[in-house]
Amino acid sequence: MNAMTGFPPIGTAVPSARIQLVSIRQHSLAVAKLRVLWIVLAFAFVALLAVMRIGFLGMSDRAVAATSLEDALLPDRGEIVDRNGVPLARAFPAYALWFNPDALGEDGSPLVRPATEVAQDLKAIFPELDLARVTRALASGKPGYLRRRVLPEEANRVQELGELALEMPQETDRHYPQGSMAAHILGYVAADGHGRVGMEQVLDERLLDPSRRGAPMALSIDVRVQGALEDELRRGMKLVDAKGAAGIVLDVDSGEVMALASLPEFDPNKIDAVGQDRMFNRVTNQVYELGSTFKPLTVAAAIDAGVVRDFAARWDASPVKMGRYTIRDSHFLGSTLNVPETLIHSSNTVSARIADELGPKRMRQAMIDLGMNARPPIELPAKGFPIWPGDNWPRLRNMNVGFGHGIAVTPLHLASAYAAMVNGGIMRPATLHKLGAGDVPQGRRVFKASTSARMRQLMRMISIFGTGRNADAPGFRVGGKTGSAEKPGAGGYQRTSLISTFAAAFPMDKPRFVVVTMLDEPRGTVASSFQRTAAWNAAPIVGRLVPRIGPMLGVLPDETRDVDISDLRPLIPTSDR
Repeated sequence: MNAMTGFPPIGTAVPSARIQLVSIRQHSLAVAKLRVLWIVLAFAFVALLAVMRIGFLGMSDRAVAATSLEDALLPDRGEIVDRNGVPLARAFPAYALWFNPDALGEDGSPLVRPATEVAQDLKAIFPELDLARVTRALASGKPGYLRRRVLPEEANRVQELGELALEMPQETDRHYPQGSMAAHILGYVAADGHGRVGMEQVLDERLLDPSRRGAPMALSIDVRVQGALEDELRRGMKLVDAKGAAGIVLDVDSGEVMALASLPEFDPNKIDAVGQDRMFNRVTNQVYELGSTFKPLTVAAAIDAGVVRDFAARWDASPVKMGRYTIRDSHFLGSTLNVPETLIHSSNTVSARIADELGPKRMRQAMIDLGMNARPPIELPAKGFPIWPGDNWPRLRNMNVGFGHGIAVTPLHLASAYAAMVNGGIMRPATLHKLGAGDVPQGRRVFKASTSARMRQLMRMISIFGTGRNADAPGFRVGGKTGSAEKPGAGGYQRTSLISTFAAAFPMDKPRFVVVTMLDEPRGTVASSFQRTAAWNAAPIVGRLVPRIGPMLGVLPDETRDVDISDLRPLIPTSDR
């Protein structure tokens, strides 16, 4: 061995152990290289799959869309609030129930258990589901929604079923935190993301606009007043077993709608077959002959035209015979009546004679000035067109219009006309937008201010001495007029089917709000003393409602104030006081 190198001299034989060591090292190096190669190939395969996936997405119709800053930070749809900022409609993240038949692959059944069992389990979680429909949907093997709104706890119960085909995608949903309240004002948002029926439809573009949807949209209504109106209408409707009800509270100076209700209502959070049937708006879309509520409008037009000057003058109250038709009062009110007595006792005959004296031309123009010949001016898409007598009114038709027959309008028409009659004579369009002080329209004059002042006296007298007594609320100085009209049908008017209406304003010494309540086909019950007329069913609703909403609207009871009727009071017999 060489002392310098430590290796055996050249030519000396190498021991076999050393050869084996070299062989092991070479084998280990080869295995390491092979492992590195497999890792590289694996990474290359994953990269290839990623590239192929990106290419597939690029060529498919589900390519990823760019998200703007507005879409990332703002809700998909703007919020709707009441005049005080209380939320009425807002977007929020929610779950949906989606059936994906491809979740378990293309071969075999998409469900682990039979469709009937799965459908029954879903019915236990969502009692309102249609069991037969869901069973058919699961058995069809076609993808689709089983339910659009699912709460987080409900989603957990669905996932506990262990069916991978029942997926729970997260979506943005439209929620109405007040439930069915103001449903006919709001409408709803359909599956396509666009509004339907109410202000959701009217404001659709505004609520979806990225530049504006971050700011809430304020409506004119007050949820407190809306809730009270719906509550009292519902109570009144049940007390007399009516098939429907409607009501509106209107600001007489601005035209702002403080509340508007049509019953029965629907729930915009859950649109089903029943809800679809109830979407018809009785306040803005249905026209009715509103009967005696037209008599004050006739008297106001006659005062304006100079036909009525002397309120003490006696008018013939006997039946009015026109050919084969006769206009009568519901019962004998006396052989003659003055104008205050005519309104207090709701005389058809004298109202007809006043309209006859006014004449068809002036009467017709008065109705046109009040908008009775056109759809009501409000933002809602559903607005009924009046049944209008046309251009040339025969004498009998003109008389009938004088006491509210032969012309059919919406309750909103009536509310706007009453607002003009008591606010000094200015007609303004009704609106569901909250108005600022500078946004109130100037309006147009339809009555003289002096006529309006007289009508405030007469309306108050009806509530003190006449058919509106059941609406009088102590301290709130309510004035109003009843109307009970038979519904037209096949073969003429139906004596057993009435539309009962009460149109009122308060406080009558300085009117702030008009209230109209209406009941569709009320029955005589113990609660109404077995009477079906408005004095016994629609008027009491106003009597209960005004004390509830007055303080909310800044009108406090004050029994030291009232309309001065001292010059007209002697015209009312002592027996009527």
